[in-house]
Amino acid sequence: MPRIYLSPPHMGPDERGLLLDAFDSNWIAPLGPHVDAFEREFAELVGSEHAVALSSGTAALHLGLRLLGVQPGDEVLTSTLTFAATANAITYVGARPVFIDSDRRSWNMDPDLLAEELEALARQGRRPAAVLAVDLYGQCADMPRIVEVCEQYGVPVLEDAAEALGATCAGRHAGTWGVLGVYSFNGNKILTTSGGGMLVTARGDWAERARFLSTQARDKAVHYEHSEVGYNYRLSNLLAAIGRGQLRVLSSRVARRRAHNRYYREALGGIAGLSFMPDAPYGEPTSWLTCMTVDPEQFGATRETIRLHLEGHDIESRPVWKPMHLQPVHRSCRARGGIVAAELFDRGLCLPSGSSLSDDDRRRVVQLLLEVPRA
Repeated sequence: MPRIYLSPPHMGPDERGLLLDAFDSNWIAPLGPHVDAFEREFAELVGSEHAVALSSGTAALHLGLRLLGVQPGDEVLTSTLTFAATANAITYVGARPVFIDSDRRSWNMDPDLLAEELEALARQGRRPAAVLAVDLYGQCADMPRIVEVCEQYGVPVLEDAAEALGATCAGRHAGTWGVLGVYSFNGNKILTTSGGGMLVTARGDWAERARFLSTQARDKAVHYEHSEVGYNYRLSNLLAAIGRGQLRVLSSRVARRRAHNRYYREALGGIAGLSFMPDAPYGEPTSWLTCMTVDPEQFGATRETIRLHLEGHDIESRPVWKPMHLQPVHRSCRARGGIVAAELFDRGLCLPSGSSLSDDDRRRVVQLLLEVPRA
């Protein structure tokens, strides 16, 4: 049988038609009419004033931190349970990440621990340069609470919604709670342009600044004049055309992943030792990836036993993110808490969740999971 992937790209006729339009127009270089249209359509979709199309979500994180004025030696508070790009971007600007543990009701940054860290820093006369909150696996962090806490201490919030396009929190789209928001269009995301990202903000001056920095910071002159260091971060017109096609089917792609999540919960939720990532009460997730935890004593097998059994039948699954405070590269960084994220990593498993996953393949995943050898 063909391999079942965790979250493969899902393309359709709209994406192909728009890509060919970009190709036939010879707008191959970065920038072009599809980039402009993609930015407008994306901003309208999420309800943001401005959107800047970039080469990756990581590039958007980097520029977002630059726009916030984060300097070498500053501290940025961020989630420990996240992909490496979140913490890496903090180091790009010379700052140090401080990792905040997850809460159990959403697996995202614990707002109470965040408040404790900000209070402790305030008592020392210190203030972090920013809080970089992550929306994990298609579910928003408790952004109203996080923003409220940060406003008390005058700390700006950058929202990493790389995994959560289409999710909502208190009626607002993921990525629009902070002063800046970031999305990823990597190949495994709900909306993919092969590679790419978006930075959104309500501030027009920041959007223009991001465009300037992302095109090598070229000053206005006939020749190539540069008064500061910039980056080659703009999205190509070809990839933007694909993104426009993906926007047209985003709602159906999200609906399909939510359907997978419901199916897995109904089929496996009654099995002793298996539980699923909770749906937080303050919003609606996209279920980008359906994630579960395995209690080996109750289920009779470990997370890794399940993963290897599925892999033996050519089905891709994956542990949840290894917390950043446990990564060798960040061993010297401070963390508040960490037990919850470490436990989720130890027991958490992501199941095949792509919008192109067929009903038959979904049933096969469940059948094989129930056939896992148990002690």
